[in-house]
Amino acid sequence: MSNELNPNENEFTRLVCIQFPAICGAMYPCSNPELVAAASEAGGIGIVQPISLTYVYGYEYREGLRRIRDLTSQPIGVNMLVEGSNATYRKRLDQWMDISLEEGVRFFVTALGNPRWVVDKANQVGGIVFHDVTNVKHARKALDNGVDGFICVNDRAGGHAGELDPRSLFDEIAPLGKPTICAGGVADREGFHEALDIGYLGVQMGTRFIASREAEVHADYKDAIIEAKATDIVLTDKISGVPVSVINTPYIQRMGLKAGWLARKMLQGRRTKHWMRSYYMLVSLLTLKKSNLKGASYKKFFQAGKSVEKIDNVMSVAEIYDELRNH
Repeated sequence: MSNELNPNENEFTRLVCIQFPAICGAMYPCSNPELVAAASEAGGIGIVQPISLTYVYGYEYREGLRRIRDLTSQPIGVNMLVEGSNATYRKRLDQWMDISLEEGVRFFVTALGNPRWVVDKANQVGGIVFHDVTNVKHARKALDNGVDGFICVNDRAGGHAGELDPRSLFDEIAPLGKPTICAGGVADREGFHEALDIGYLGVQMGTRFIASREAEVHADYKDAIIEAKATDIVLTDKISGVPVSVINTPYIQRMGLKAGWLARKMLQGRRTKHWMRSYYMLVSLLTLKKSNLKGASYKKFFQAGKSVEKIDNVMSVAEIYDELRNH
């Protein structure tokens, strides 16, 4: 396909076989099948978050992938959180990976650990693996383990945000010579083109898609995103043991942003950090799921990035992509 037929074609779109270089990022607990499928159907690519698919939305994993396939024939991706601190979870990851490949998934986004085993399995069938990175140190390690590109998570991202602004992060990662995607702070056409002007080949958005019609989150969550400003986004390490971007609600203020002294001590230990992170993860999985389904009647615990500043309405996923494409 020539650029005359598709002006948005670039190295990333060719690698992943999509029309438009914008990813709907994997989000716990927000990645319902309809949202993932709508992003791919609109010409970008939606990323499955396996724990959301199975634990939040109740699908057996293969069944969930097939539900998405019923809604779109376009490529989809799968997120693999590859930190292998829990043998049971690692076994489940292996199963999810194998099923994903069997069901035709060829794009994977890895995070929080060594992606080598995902790369090795994906390479057997011509799959592509991009790794979440927040600095060049992590990027080099991922490159040494065979990844094809990088999701560059900056200081404006929701979830596990980075510490560098988009341009500084690009300047660190670009010399490694692999495709880069900007993750954080993008919610509209202006932000999309700012990322491309820096040199990124595309963007990954999360917060903008939570405030979409297809996202099956509580209306309170969407309202909170629409009402919030960038200054309302704070970092808390009480969700997973590492800083996570959330909206600064009264619940977050009461809970506090910093782990207690014992938790901090355990997080610094070579062995105990895995136990502490597992504990945090179990608590956050339950809390975020209930906040997602019950809204403010449960606890105002809403993950979001600084792109909330640019979001003032709920749109369909197709409309979001159209706004990115058009003046």
